[in-house]
Amino acid sequence: IHKIIEPEEVFAKTGYSRPHTIHCGPEGIYVSTLGGGGPDGTDGPPGIFLMDCETFDIIGRYEIDRGPQEKHYDFWWNLPRDYMVSSEWALPPQFENGIVPEDLLSNKYGHRIHFWNLRERRNVQTIDLGENHQMALEVRPAHDPVKEYGFVGVVVDTTNLEGSIWTWWREGGKFHCKKTATIPPEAAAKDDLPPLLAGFEAVPPLITDIDLSLDDRYLYVSCWGTGEMRQYDVSDPMNPVLAGSIHIGGITRKTAHPGGGVYKGGPQMVEISRDGKRVYWTNSLYSTWDDQFYPDGVPAAMVKADVGEDGSFALDKDFFVEFPDGYRTHQIRLEGGDCSTDSFCYPSV
Repeated sequence: IHKIIEPEEVFAKTGYSRPHTIHCGPEGIYVSTLGGGGPDGTDGPPGIFLMDCETFDIIGRYEIDRGPQEKHYDFWWNLPRDYMVSSEWALPPQFENGIVPEDLLSNKYGHRIHFWNLRERRNVQTIDLGENHQMALEVRPAHDPVKEYGFVGVVVDTTNLEGSIWTWWREGGKFHCKKTATIPPEAAAKDDLPPLLAGFEAVPPLITDIDLSLDDRYLYVSCWGTGEMRQYDVSDPMNPVLAGSIHIGGITRKTAHPGGGVYKGGPQMVEISRDGKRVYWTNSLYSTWDDQFYPDGVPAAMVKADVGEDGSFALDKDFFVEFPDGYRTHQIRLEGGDCSTDSFCYPSV
């Protein structure tokens, strides 16, 4: 352990709590948070704080002008074009003890994305995806900085339980966002569903993560509810085309791993190797949510799929990583860099 940063220091220097995502960027290490101050994290909005990249000392809040941003989740950027995009999940009382059905059905979870002038630390535009598009989570800008577009995944549409992928882009000095792909729920018998979903008699896909290959060709989409990892060809970012699919786990499908490992839960956090040939994913979302959607338990596991030169997509039956009882698997980072941490300052040749 190189350095320990106690919660009290984070509170005192930023007013934020519940650190979540980390990226290395201009002037330091950027850390997003899911909570503000106070005992329940609702005393002020969450946001991003910066740490010194050599000493790991907390420098302070990122935001100078946050505009209408009140919730926070993911963030990423286009460095040479000097903008950042961030997304929204929920406030701590809405996620720490599990999903709050009343809040979800009342559309009280996050449904906006925010665009920032990166260096000026200023919100320049907020786009509301519509209040029924609940939980706009992972943002994935194109890796090539020439391309001024990216993707965001929406967990669930409360009007029909479908998940969706949205493409955002900048044109004429303004950002725009459009729904470009949808994934429908799957019908299911009431007795096969956890209490949370029994009344719907359906399993929503629950898009909990997306990841974009380094060549900006394939977008991988985790459907944690239905137990599916989807591979979309996004060569045309306004028209994602389903190119491959792998089923494993799932609330009702319970698809087994071909190597014999016990995989419960569904595809969750996904990571891609730089060469685009290996796609890894885990199975835990958040412990209290795991328990609601998968009451039989989510023993920690990680799997890998291989991508062929022709884009073929299949599970590696010999790769199945299990972890000790009591652990859960979530974020994946690959040694030497990967597709959700690498940012580029120069165009692709």
